[in-house]
Amino acid sequence: MKLNTPSTKYNLEGYPRKLVSLKGELQCELETLLKFWSNQALDLENGGVIGRIDHYGNRYDTAPKGCVLTTRLLWTFSAAYKTTLNPAFKVKADAIFAYLLEHFWDYQYGGLFWEVDFKGIPTNKRKQAYAQGFGIYAFSEYYSATNNSLSLKYAVTLFNLLEEKFKDQKHSGYIEALQNDWSHIEDMRLSEKELNVPKTMNTHLHIIEPYTNLYRVWKDETLKKSIANLLFIFQDKIIDKATGHFNLFFDIDWQVRSQSVSFGHDIEGAWLLNEAAEVLEDQSLIDSIRQSALKLANNTMVHGRDKDGAVFNGIENDILDKDKHWWPQAEAMVGFMDAFAIDPRLEYLDAVINLWIFIKGKLIDRENGEWFWRVDEHGHPNPNDDKLGLWKCPYHNSRALIELIKRIDQTNQLTLCKTP
Repeated sequence: MKLNTPSTKYNLEGYPRKLVSLKGELQCELETLLKFWSNQALDLENGGVIGRIDHYGNRYDTAPKGCVLTTRLLWTFSAAYKTTLNPAFKVKADAIFAYLLEHFWDYQYGGLFWEVDFKGIPTNKRKQAYAQGFGIYAFSEYYSATNNSLSLKYAVTLFNLLEEKFKDQKHSGYIEALQNDWSHIEDMRLSEKELNVPKTMNTHLHIIEPYTNLYRVWKDETLKKSIANLLFIFQDKIIDKATGHFNLFFDIDWQVRSQSVSFGHDIEGAWLLNEAAEVLEDQSLIDSIRQSALKLANNTMVHGRDKDGAVFNGIENDILDKDKHWWPQAEAMVGFMDAFAIDPRLEYLDAVINLWIFIKGKLIDRENGEWFWRVDEHGHPNPNDDKLGLWKCPYHNSRALIELIKRIDQTNQLTLCKTP
């Protein structure tokens, strides 16, 4: 991350000390999170990752196992090993990597299955572009952590499959899903709550994210062009030119199908798009993307937060969803810290600090561990939500903590400490 020098009009007195204190708390929470997932996540009897842990910490040993959960945990333990050099995290990453190849990889047609049962037998063989993307994210991170060349091979294979099977050569972008043999599928939805459309913001965000990670370890020209093209798609098709929010659902020719707003995706996208532009090292592209990123961040800052500093879930049919899910809070901390690196306004640092105060006070489950899935506007968690499941994992919050620790070091060393 390249930092701008803050203007002397900002009074930065006291912020280095605040950030050092914040960093210490984030390091402690990262250690606690990784301990929870190290002790709870692996299925020691059947292999891989257990499919479900409920709100109270009860394990469901016969729950199905999802590709998204499994790849995200491979990413988490790989990143944890890179960050801490603790060999125990590499052992866990090794086990999950082997399980993915044995049970989720389709050796007939290629790619990753969507779901297997608790014994590892494929039960849903559909090929979701989103899941292939997280395969790239996980395999590239595991390669970065371990230099396992086989992992890079699988990451590159998935990249080629996305480009060959999912890329829309006529209208640009990537379609949502295909059958296991790459034939057409009628129901393309990522989950039951989504519209059945051929293209979504969410899938494109989680294709540019792994492509960026892959480019760090594989400087391929075709990959570079694909990242640049995705950045163009976000600016030309996905970011609403009137509101600055992400549009979420699209027809094949990019006609918008929904007016919903997801504040979590807005602020997550703000820093992921900036990250993608930076890895390409094209200054004109970086400058352009930074303007879009700041607008996304400012929209979330002004319209997406409650008075306690937490981020609302979104807007659906003009109704504000006031629930506060765990992942937008994590992503918003990184997003606002990233915005500060672009435009060093103290409001962004205050937003990060206030979010952490909210997370500590309302989201971290001091009794059963990890973070609640969500709390309502009064701060009450929903006991029907899982702690571990297809969509609940440590990818968002562990990544946020790792990113923030790194960015606080950069901010204190390169920015705040140089201010007169």
